[in-house]
Amino acid sequence: MKKIFLTSYFAGTGQLFEQYFVSAEFEKKVVFIPTAANVDEYKKHLAKAQNKLAELGFAVEILDVATASEAAAREKIEQTKYLYIAGGNTFYLLQELKRKNLLDLIAKRVSEGMIYIGESAGGMITAPNVEYVQPMDPKELAPELASYEALNLVDFYLLPHEGEFPFAEAVEEIINTYGDKCNLLAINNKQAIIVNGNEVKKV
Repeated sequence: MKKIFLTSYFAGTGQLFEQYFVSAEFEKKVVFIPTAANVDEYKKHLAKAQNKLAELGFAVEILDVATASEAAAREKIEQTKYLYIAGGNTFYLLQELKRKNLLDLIAKRVSEGMIYIGESAGGMITAPNVEYVQPMDPKELAPELASYEALNLVDFYLLPHEGEFPFAEAVEEIINTYGDKCNLLAINNKQAIIVNGNEVKKV
């Protein structure tokens, strides 16, 4: 059964994650993919998310898919019960995941019960397609990205940072441009989307 936690800002929603997805059933180890932030100046959210995971008792293993070999990346994703994909540039993140042929593997692991945690860009790539993200992220940072098709784990389109600086205007533009084309689900930095099988709820 699909278990997915989507957030704008994990440091502000870690307690919600703990409430819904932390169980004694799984070892508290998470593979953490920071790749989306490689092309961003702002990287503080990475340390904040890792600190929050550590507070919740998780051992964090970093996997930068841009620099890891495809074989090493696949092995880590195959073996983990928790996969965390952090925020940054959505298009660059998708480009790097595609370069290492990881989309199908991630989708397969989610179908097998691996818990997927997506923060901002890491959440937006769960949509069928990320074309809608253009007002928020410069697509020029992913010159090798040939298609916007993404993980297609959910049938909605996550829209993070609603009403939050510095993304509020971009969020409004996305709603105005794509609101009638996509099933957009907007959240602020204190909210999360919980996917449990076919059940989707905003908390």
